Amino acid sequence: MKALRIVLTQSSANYKREETIDNKMTYPLPPISTIIGAIHNACNYREYHPMDISVQGRFESMHNEPYTDYCFLNSVMDDRGILVKMKNESLLSSAFDKVASAKKSQGNSFRKGITIQVYNEELLSEYRKLKDLKDKIDDYKKNEYKEKLQEFKSEKSKLTEIKKKLDKKSKEFLELSQKEKEIKIIENEFKEKVKNYEIYNYIKPVSKFRSLTTSLKFYEILNDIELIIHVRSDDETLRNIEENIYNLKSIGRSEDFINIEEAKIVDLKEAEDCDIISNYSAYLNYDDVKNECIYFDKAKAGQSVSGTKYYLNKNYSINDGKRVFEKKKVVYASQYIIESTSDNVLIDDEDNKEYIVNFI
Repeated sequence: MKALRIVLTQSSANYKREETIDNKMTYPLPPISTIIGAIHNACNYREYHPMDISVQGRFESMHNEPYTDYCFLNSVMDDRGILVKMKNESLLSSAFDKVASAKKSQGNSFRKGITIQVYNEELLSEYRKLKDLKDKIDDYKKNEYKEKLQEFKSEKSKLTEIKKKLDKKSKEFLELSQKEKEIKIIENEFKEKVKNYEIYNYIKPVSKFRSLTTSLKFYEILNDIELIIHVRSDDETLRNIEENIYNLKSIGRSEDFINIEEAKIVDLKEAEDCDIISNYSAYLNYDDVKNECIYFDKAKAGQSVSGTKYYLNKNYSINDGKRVFEKKKVVYASQYIIESTSDNVLIDDEDNKEYIVNFI
């Protein structure tokens, strides 16, 4: 069986675990979907090319790398965080202008100018005028607007009472019904006018202002990484990947650059009687471990599996406009051994090297 062997190194990388939020933890090796996605991107594929992946490797150490996390709140908090104005209120991005920031943990006010650091006086003035306008709108709604609605309600109630005493087929009843409709139209036009005024003069302009909070968080970063990746696919796809492999620039984050040491199509071998122990850690197919195609040198007594279980994404399908990933159950382990090969567990011993290849 032929496969493409890719040997690469990285000075550092974070293979983000998608379930982590506060701090961005890393997988010990890149997930299968990350490798497949990187290969498809390098080959400029626009549709999925079926392939199986074997990945093994090692890293020297791990450290935590700090970064500033930005969080946009859904509303403006007048007494905390950083007041910003978005370039586009419908998009949360780095396109914003800093207006002012609170200096203390409490007791601040952007509107009143209490213990704040001002960065843009013009935008701060705009924010304050909008808040003043909101007070006027609220006051108007509590008084004049409310009184006007009460007038409409009283007029409609009077007409309703008069109509109760009239014959529904009479001319006077029909005239009153028409007048009632006209009052409702005027009432709705009045409500719509007030609503639109508030939307276009306050709600839309103030929606560009947001509260931004920052916090110190951390990436888990692996250092001095070596990866050995085997790709199983049809011959044409393997040749295409080999030709385009140097378009592969990073795995993990966009800044996690790679150095391709080798990319070669190799013949994988089968053997009924062998005794090979891996020098690398790897993601192992759980079924192959469970079926004892692979076993461990340091498994605990009465325990056949010694490693960390993960459910890794592989490929996905689109259902109702959403990506639905196929999950693969794997065991991350080292010092694993095979005594014979199988359909999914093979040997790569070309160029005086010896790798256990377990496809997922």
